[in-house]
Amino acid sequence: MSQFRLDRTAFKGQTAEEASASHAKYYKTLTWQERLRIANYLNSIAYNYPENNPPRLDRTKFSVRARG
Repeated sequence: MSQFRLDRTAFKGQTAEEASASHAKYYKTLTWQERLRIANYLNSIAYNYPENNPPRLDRTKFSVRARG
């Protein structure tokens, strides 16, 4: 996704707590649709699949049982 690129010139030395607060504040300004789009992009990178074509769920790995 070309709109999410790492800006290597924008670096600010900070602690993990400061970074966490800074990121939380930024993401709270986004709409839920934008946050969902970012999550989809990050999942596609993490699990190595095309962004708009996620893998299908392998339903043979699951079974349904009646509770009772």
